[in-house]
Amino acid sequence: MVEMPNNDPILLRDYAAGDSDEAFAVLVSRHIHLVYSVALRQARDPHLAEEITQVVFIILARKAKSLNEKTILSGWLCRVARYVGARALRAQWRRQQREHEAHMQTILNQPESGTWRQIAPLLDAAMEGLGRKDHDAVVLRFFENKNFAEVGAALGTSEDAAKMRVSRALEKLRNIFAKRGVDSTTAAIGESISANSIQAAPVALAKTVTAVALAKGAAASTSTLTLIKGALKIMAWTKAKTAVVAGAAILLAAGTTTIATKQYSHHSPRKLPMTPANMAIFQRESTSLMNDAKFATLTCFLFARSHQNQLPKNFAELNASDVGKNNAQYQHLSDADWEFTAGGDKDSFADPSRTIYYYEKEPRQSPDGTFARVYATVDGRVFLLTSPSEDFTAVEKQRGFLIGR
Repeated sequence: MVEMPNNDPILLRDYAAGDSDEAFAVLVSRHIHLVYSVALRQARDPHLAEEITQVVFIILARKAKSLNEKTILSGWLCRVARYVGARALRAQWRRQQREHEAHMQTILNQPESGTWRQIAPLLDAAMEGLGRKDHDAVVLRFFENKNFAEVGAALGTSEDAAKMRVSRALEKLRNIFAKRGVDSTTAAIGESISANSIQAAPVALAKTVTAVALAKGAAASTSTLTLIKGALKIMAWTKAKTAVVAGAAILLAAGTTTIATKQYSHHSPRKLPMTPANMAIFQRESTSLMNDAKFATLTCFLFARSHQNQLPKNFAELNASDVGKNNAQYQHLSDADWEFTAGGDKDSFADPSRTIYYYEKEPRQSPDGTFARVYATVDGRVFLLTSPSEDFTAVEKQRGFLIGR
């Protein structure tokens, strides 16, 4: 039997270039506990965590050829697991088939430190707030327990530089946790993550994941295929958003006019010139607002589950709750820019699919002269409506929207 190389980029190349099932199986066995642990922290349901893990490796099988040798695979897998987990939670909430109230201690078998009990529900959202290199450094050092020389080699830098990056990343995490009421030290946080962040995946899961992933999801269930499709959309949107930011930096560095990189804002309603670049940016930012609103609405429903079925009446109420603090995706949305028109018992609405829950206070003017506004309805859906003027009354009436019960 040919010995498999002990190197992720080589294994990934062997699989991508020659469809080496053996190389892919080694990658799965090496990283399955990492992916399962990220999924478990988000889903708090072992069965859903297994499905998320399966989807992540199917996506890896599909995307293997697009990953270059500089990709830190463990960091990439963590990010994809969060994307898939977010999509899975949304689908699970819509189906209303499972409960999320069980605390993580009922699932994890190993004893936990006091610090870990505090940071575990916040960890993945906090990791999402780190830059890519800081994120990957923390994954390598504390999730995979590599020494600083190994971290430096993986990141293409020196051991001392790796130490500095890890130290800065831990300080950023400490600050994020402090804002959420967790008072700890960087040393305690690092030790706690290293000791508790990885949980053993079910014994048979690696074989199941390998078989399904090698088929690239051909035999996967409908729910799994839906998760794959949704996660790939989120990944594509994230990549596009990064490209827009990078493009903006290039334009600014070159001294080019900044008009094409203007950030749309509720406080800056000025219409920009109609150019393909401006239109593309406006469309991407509208998509970004919709995605953020989807996360916010999901969090509102999780809030209701722990508050006697009561929906929050504004973002301030949501952000002050435990579930709000644990979800950083939407937290830049504020009551200054969004109007809530409903709240209270989420099952008391006569027609939740048409009842407005909240919407943008000020419509945004597109470069083509029309106006756009994002709406969320009580049943959890999010819409982007357009109008020829700032008055959306006729558009709302045509859509059949209702205000109140």
